[in-house]
Amino acid sequence: MKKVSYLLLMICTLVVTGVQEMNAQKKKIEPNWKSIDSRPVPSWFEDAKFGIFIHWGPYSVPAWSPKGTYSEWYQYWLESKSLFGNGNFSGTEVYDHHVKTYGPHFSYYNFGEQFTARDFDADKWAKLFEDAGAKYMMITSKHHDGFTLWPSKTANKTWGFPWNAMEVGANRDLLKELEVAVKKTEVKFGTYYSLYEWFNPLWKKDKEKFALEHMHPQFKDLVENYKPDLIWSDGDWDMSAEKWRSPELLAWLFNESAVGDKVVINDRWGDGIRFNHGGYFTTEYQSELDGSRPWEECRGIGFSFGYNTNEDAWDYASERTLVYLLLNVVSNGGNLLLDIGPDAEGNIPPIMQDRLLAIGDWLNVNGEAIYGSRKWERACQWSEHGKKDWKPEGTHYLPADYILKQTIDPEPGYGVREIFFTKKEKDLFAIVPTWPKDTLEIRDLELHPEAEITLLGTDIKIDYEQKGSNVVLNVPYLTADEVPSKYAYTFKIKNALK
Repeated sequence: MKKVSYLLLMICTLVVTGVQEMNAQKKKIEPNWKSIDSRPVPSWFEDAKFGIFIHWGPYSVPAWSPKGTYSEWYQYWLESKSLFGNGNFSGTEVYDHHVKTYGPHFSYYNFGEQFTARDFDADKWAKLFEDAGAKYMMITSKHHDGFTLWPSKTANKTWGFPWNAMEVGANRDLLKELEVAVKKTEVKFGTYYSLYEWFNPLWKKDKEKFALEHMHPQFKDLVENYKPDLIWSDGDWDMSAEKWRSPELLAWLFNESAVGDKVVINDRWGDGIRFNHGGYFTTEYQSELDGSRPWEECRGIGFSFGYNTNEDAWDYASERTLVYLLLNVVSNGGNLLLDIGPDAEGNIPPIMQDRLLAIGDWLNVNGEAIYGSRKWERACQWSEHGKKDWKPEGTHYLPADYILKQTIDPEPGYGVREIFFTKKEKDLFAIVPTWPKDTLEIRDLELHPEAEITLLGTDIKIDYEQKGSNVVLNVPYLTADEVPSKYAYTFKIKNALK
């Protein structure tokens, strides 16, 4: 009888606990930042570590801007006769190029008709994302030019003419095709969405009215009809969150929308909100954050996010560079969102495909140290001599190859990151950008007596010694054909942490 009573008590306890957890998950979010910030970022996002960004729209037709600038800003550069980025510009480069190429009376809106997407195959894109080892993707459902990849009636209404992919150019619901294809895989489906639109007539006339009568209903249409796992808000900086009515919109998203219990959001919801409120924090062409909050670094394989025919092969980050960028971000507790820019026909440039597949090959061997990992007490081990954290001077956006200077090609007087670290519970992963000669010393680490070290991608066990407060690994000699991966190598230290 006591056993039956005990069993009933346990069942009741489990039921009550389950109900409490469900209630906690369904806790109503109030339209204020304290309440919004209390909602945790779903754990799958921190586990994912690697995502793919896609910038694709009418700007993919001209696909041109000076090196060191964003080609997806083509319309703004054209209309404002200004330019911003890495380099010295007169400001009229895009305008001059446009007039020379298309003539002085050719409108940016004509590019909508030429955005045909005739070669777009959503299933091929989705397979590439999988093969690259990405756990989520993010597509520009609408960039700052206001053109939508889905049939948005709101867009047509405020612009006064058809300005969406279903009615212009492609004559297809490109976003739905991609949603369906991606959701057949394990990759999470995300949508980038710009709050503002540079030249929308309503935006130019009344910004707050634009927010309530255009942005809010369009955002809700996007969420309800395409059910994204992630929403990457942008274009928020021209108004405060209060004028955007972002808290009210996010309260609707979490309380009433079809994805409220699972959707992940970023931090771009109004001037001053970034790095302070919302979901995960976002950096752009930067180095790293401290990892105290979920975060994500976004950058392109080339410099531009949108496809830029002005970029040459050497303007694209190398395979090695991209692997090291991933390591630096993940070791600091973040995710890397790496951008590709398809052309107007829907082809992903082969050089971008190659780079993604190279990352996938590396992750096939070393993914255990990346996916689901968390930041250790130290992100990396710097060399004992030399200054740390070299950065180039005179650039607004941090070029990708800075990471090579911090690992294998240091500037005079500067040290390097010898080892990147990640952890999973009691296991520690030490990832080195160069294959060690004979020994590898990990400073300030006292291993648990039951620790065991292996090389990921092989069945090799690594002998080691505890020498004071340091651990010295006796690394075997391996030929180039014997090392399990290119560019970086992972030593798994099982039961390293107490």
